Amino acid sequence: MGVTDFLNDAIADGRIKYAGFSFHDELALFKEIVDAYDWTFCQIQYNFMDEQNQAGTEGLKYAADHDLGIVVMEPLRGGMLTKDIPAINEIWKKAPAQRSLSEWGLRWVWNHPEVTVVLSGMSSFEQVRQNVAYAESGLPNSLSQEELNLFKDAETEYKKRIKVPCTGCRYYMPCTSNVSIPECFEMYNEGCMFDAPDAASIKYNFVIGGMLTGILTGSPGFASQCEECGDCEEKCPQGIPIREHLKKVADYFGR
Repeated sequence: MGVTDFLNDAIADGRIKYAGFSFHDELALFKEIVDAYDWTFCQIQYNFMDEQNQAGTEGLKYAADHDLGIVVMEPLRGGMLTKDIPAINEIWKKAPAQRSLSEWGLRWVWNHPEVTVVLSGMSSFEQVRQNVAYAESGLPNSLSQEELNLFKDAETEYKKRIKVPCTGCRYYMPCTSNVSIPECFEMYNEGCMFDAPDAASIKYNFVIGGMLTGILTGSPGFASQCEECGDCEEKCPQGIPIREHLKKVADYFGR
């Protein structure tokens, strides 16, 4: 599509000084893009719940090995990692130093020496002050092994809250009723995992009803569209009772 030529021209005539890209996709494609051009930087989603998602830790290290500056977005998963969940709070009470959930999440990202800069959504000047203060001590390799173990405990606890064990393999797609099955499950799981039904509902209506399906296919992909034909269950390698779970998703989101 002429992207590299466009970037070369933009650098040559001074419109930009450096070329970079922002990424939300699978690891293999991330590496392909890194290898395709002499990039200066990239931007990836990264937090302690997304080590294996999208570019993930392997992508982070791959970009660093190619001398790219690395901008991290979603260090707190859109605020999901700051939700007040009793079982999660109990884990952090065991830490040798007491910190807010925001600081824990940011410190985990800053702990990686490959990271250049971290983006954090802030809605008040006080939050700006807090994050700057957190950054002063959020240095690479500054977390102890005891603290890193607590992140694993928190990750395990979050994952216990997952309702549908879908890996998103898409072997059962496309759905004859146009239901966006893996995305429905992903957003349902997010809402349950982080105790954030309102945030998950906004994402569900936006992605399932608009950006992903409404634009790309011309129709929405809500769970309520399921006609219970059972074709997906015959193809699912995990044997998930998809129809049963789609009913729960429809009830959870109201459509």
